[in-house]
Amino acid sequence: MDKAYSSIYGLHIKEFVDMKMKLGFKYRTGSIILSQIDGLAGKRAETSTGITKEFAQAWGEKRPQESKTYRYTRIGYLAQFSSYLCNLGIPSYIPRLPQFSKSTFVPYIYSQKEMRAIFKACDQLIAVKANMDSCLICMPALIRLLYATGLRKGEALVLKDGDVNLEENYLLVTDSKNGKQRTIPISESLASVCREYRDYRDQLPLGKTVSGYFFVKANGQKCRQGVSLWFKKCLHIAGIPYKGRKHGPRLHDLRHTFAVTSLAGMAEDGIDLYASLPILSNYLGHQSIGATNHYVRLTSNMFPGLINDMDTICLDVFPKSNDYEAN
Repeated sequence: MDKAYSSIYGLHIKEFVDMKMKLGFKYRTGSIILSQIDGLAGKRAETSTGITKEFAQAWGEKRPQESKTYRYTRIGYLAQFSSYLCNLGIPSYIPRLPQFSKSTFVPYIYSQKEMRAIFKACDQLIAVKANMDSCLICMPALIRLLYATGLRKGEALVLKDGDVNLEENYLLVTDSKNGKQRTIPISESLASVCREYRDYRDQLPLGKTVSGYFFVKANGQKCRQGVSLWFKKCLHIAGIPYKGRKHGPRLHDLRHTFAVTSLAGMAEDGIDLYASLPILSNYLGHQSIGATNHYVRLTSNMFPGLINDMDTICLDVFPKSNDYEAN
């Protein structure tokens, strides 16, 4: 048995985590929480091979300073594991998930006029003083790539040179939020922008500091911080008010904008909703169509009449997730 899991549930926890990872999930949070479940089981000296109601209630007790969202997540992982045990033929109590208010967060969707202003602004960015640790050189290409592909910022910044194929025009995303590798085709116009950035980048005196990442700072190292700050400067130059943290508009809203405009474009082309949703869900790297479903109502609200009334009525056949992704 793995030393990380030592309780009566330990062997099955290890098998459950291994199964999730073999299915392609990173399962980092799940592994941590299941390790905590194992720790509580050991502390309580549990002897039942299945989750008991008493144990589930003890695990579900609210912790000091714990958010409702995290408590919901903790109990959810126990429910998943308990369901897994039931499938193995081990009677196990499946706890009910607690109720809490759903987020009222609505992503900011940039208009085409705003995007043109943002592109113009990022092309005008100037460093006040020479700084080799700045990621300024990649901003024009990075912003256009995020808008045109819907990639998460983190996915874009970990792209290696080998992941960006500018001959056949596609990106290979290997390090994603949900652990799903996917290939993203890109347009010739975006590929041209990336080639121009790459040619300029390769003329810099990077020397031995070259990191192998596609988007780099002036010293050749991977961009880690500073991208969002430069984007806020773009918003200021473009005349788009920034309302503050959690209110946006944010760099991540380029992803939401891509999703909505893509759905609108497919609807205009007459592509059925049941065909367009799986395409967009896979392109965005979502784990389920439910995570993409939010964008249908948002698109319908922003473009009245574009999505067929019958499609809108039938939206509830898709599983729902709790919220738009925040990052």
